[in-house]
Amino acid sequence: MNLNKIWRLSRPKKRILSVAIDACFITLSFYLAFWARLGKSVSLYDEKYIFILGCTVLVTIYAFTRLGLYRAILRYLTFHALAVVSIGTAISAATFGLLAFYFDAFVPRSVPLIYGSFLCLLCGGSRLLVRVLLSEILNRGRKKVLIYGAGSAGRHLAQAMRSSDTHKVEAFIDEDIALRKSVIMGIVVEGVEAIPKLVSKYKISQILLAIPSATRAKRKEIINSLVHLQAEVLTVPDLKEIVEGKAKIDELKDVAIEDLLGRDPVEPKQELLESNIKGKVVLVTGAGGSIGSELCRQITLLTPRTLILFDVSEYGLYAIEREVRQIAIGSNVHIEIVPLIGSVQRINRLSVIFKSFQVDTVYHAAAYKHVPLVEYNVVEGVRNNIFGTYYAAKAAVEANIESFVLISTDKAVRPTNVMGATKRMAELALQALADDCKSGSCRTNFSMVRFGNVLGSSGSVIPLFKHQIAKGGPVTVTHPDIIRYFMTIPEAAQLVIQAGAMSRGGDVFVLDMGEPVKIVDLAVKLIKLSGLEVKSDDCPMGDIEIEFSGLRPGEKLFEELLIGGSVEGTSHPRIMTANEVSMSLMEFEAVLSELDEACHNFEHDVIRSLLISLPIDFEPRNGIEDLVWKKLDSQNSSSKRTNLSLIAKR
Repeated sequence: MNLNKIWRLSRPKKRILSVAIDACFITLSFYLAFWARLGKSVSLYDEKYIFILGCTVLVTIYAFTRLGLYRAILRYLTFHALAVVSIGTAISAATFGLLAFYFDAFVPRSVPLIYGSFLCLLCGGSRLLVRVLLSEILNRGRKKVLIYGAGSAGRHLAQAMRSSDTHKVEAFIDEDIALRKSVIMGIVVEGVEAIPKLVSKYKISQILLAIPSATRAKRKEIINSLVHLQAEVLTVPDLKEIVEGKAKIDELKDVAIEDLLGRDPVEPKQELLESNIKGKVVLVTGAGGSIGSELCRQITLLTPRTLILFDVSEYGLYAIEREVRQIAIGSNVHIEIVPLIGSVQRINRLSVIFKSFQVDTVYHAAAYKHVPLVEYNVVEGVRNNIFGTYYAAKAAVEANIESFVLISTDKAVRPTNVMGATKRMAELALQALADDCKSGSCRTNFSMVRFGNVLGSSGSVIPLFKHQIAKGGPVTVTHPDIIRYFMTIPEAAQLVIQAGAMSRGGDVFVLDMGEPVKIVDLAVKLIKLSGLEVKSDDCPMGDIEIEFSGLRPGEKLFEELLIGGSVEGTSHPRIMTANEVSMSLMEFEAVLSELDEACHNFEHDVIRSLLISLPIDFEPRNGIEDLVWKKLDSQNSSSKRTNLSLIAKR
C-alpha cells in the first residue's frame, strides 16, 4: 500500500525524493569507505570532514542532474542510466579526493575509490531493485508471450514490447541451433521443442509469429505444430507491408487463413496479365462483388485506358469506385474510371454501353452465388445467372468486343442445386456462342474460368467462423464430412485475368485449387489458434462448441472442378483447360425460350424439369425450395382443403 502511494507521486515529487535518497547514499558511502579502510569511521562532528562531505554531496547531485539521471523513468531504466550512475560516481569520488587533498584532511588514497564503489552500488543497485519491483507489479496484468523467430522481425517486436503495458516476452523461439540458449536483449532463445514446456511453465497466453518472410508452406507447418497448445497464435504483418509503411511490426493480427492452407501463390506472368487490359477499355460486371471488386483493383494497376464499373447495387458501385480511384492516385496510374448502374438482365442497356464506350474486354462476374438464397429465389437466380450471362454475351457479339470472360464456379460441375445448374447453363451459353462465332464473322473470344471457394468472399465460411468464435460460440458447420476447395481472392482474380488471355474461343479453364480442406478441421484450427479449446464429449470443459446444422438446400458434401476426365495443361502451372459437352446455339435458344415462359408464369415444376433434362447432369437433392412458390402452394392447398370441407358439409 505504501509503495503504491510512492508510485502515484507526481514527477517533481519523485525527483525530490530521488535527490534526498541519493544524498543519504552519498553520506552513507562516505562513512562506510572510512570504516572499510580503517576499521573505524571518522567523527560525525569533525568540521573538516563535514565540509568535504557537504561539498561532495552538492557536486554529485549537480553531476547527476546534468547527466539526466533524474529525468530517467525507473520502469524503463536501461543500461544508459547505469552508465550515468557510473560517470556520476566517478566525478563524486574525484571531488572527494580533491577536496581531501585541498583541505589536507587525513584520507588514505584508497578511500575515495572505496567510496565510489559503495556509491555506485547503492545508487545503481537501488534503481535496479525499484525497477524489478515495478516490473513485478506491472507484469501481473500482462499477457505472457513467446516470440517465434529471433531474427530481425522478432527483435524489433521484442523492442516494441519493452514499453508495452499489455505484453511481456518470456522467450524467443528459433529453429537455428546456433542461437539456442543465447540471450538477445535480455531474452533467452529456446528451441522449438521447448515450446510446450514454456507454455506450461510461464502460462503463455499468446505465441507471436515474427517470420514475415517465411513461405506459406513453412507457416502452415509451424502453425500445425502450435495448434494443439492452449495459446492464441498471432502474427506480425507481412514483410512487404512493413517495408512499404502500410503496417507496423507490433500491429499483431490473426493468423491469415491462407497460411493454414499452406499454398504459395505462383508468380503471375506479366504478359498474360496485360494482354487483354493494358491500354484497352475494360468492363467488369458485378464490379462491387467480392470477385468483381478484386478484378477491378488488379485491372487498375495494369493501366487500361478506361475501366468501366458495372453493378446493379448502388452502394457496391459507390464503394468500389472510391477504392479504385484511391488505388489509381496512390499508384500514379492515369485511367478513366466510369461507374455505371445497371442490370445484366437488360440487354439494351448492355449493348448501348458496349458500343458507346467501344469496350475491348469484359469480365462477367455478376451472378447470384449464394446456394441457399438461390434455392429460395429460383426465378431470379435463373434470370440473373442464365439470361443475364446470355444477354451480356449477345451484347458483346453485337458490339464486336474482343474478349469476354465468364467467372464460373466448381458448383457448376454435376450440380445438385439451382445456383450450380444456372452457372453450368451460363457456361453452355458462352460455349454455344463461341461455336457460332467460329462459323460466322463474330470476332468475340469467349472463355470461362471455373474455381471453388475464395477466402473472404461474401459467401465464405471464414468470416462467419471468426464472428462466432468472438461471440463465444457455438461454431456452426453443416456436416462433419463436408470438404471444400479454397483460394485467396487476389490469386483467383490474377488467374482469371491470365486464363482469359490464353483463350482460343469457348475454352473452359479450371484453376488448380490445391488440396480440398475439411471444413470441421478448419473450424477446429481457428478455435485453437484463438487460444481456446473445442468443447466436446471428450473435453466437456472446453470453450467453444461445434454444432452440425445439417446440409443446406442444394448443398453437396464435396465439390468437383471437372465434368469429364479430359483435361490439358496450359503455359501456366495453376491453369488447366477442359473439353466438355456443349450445345448448339439453336438448341440453347430453344431451351431459353421455354425457360423464359416458365419463369414468367412462375412454373417451378417446369423450370426444374427443363434443367434436369439438359446436358448439365443436374440432380437436385431436395424439393422445390422457392419461398414464394411454397407460400402460394400452401395457400392453394389450404384453399383446396376449405373447398373440400364445404362440399363435405353439403
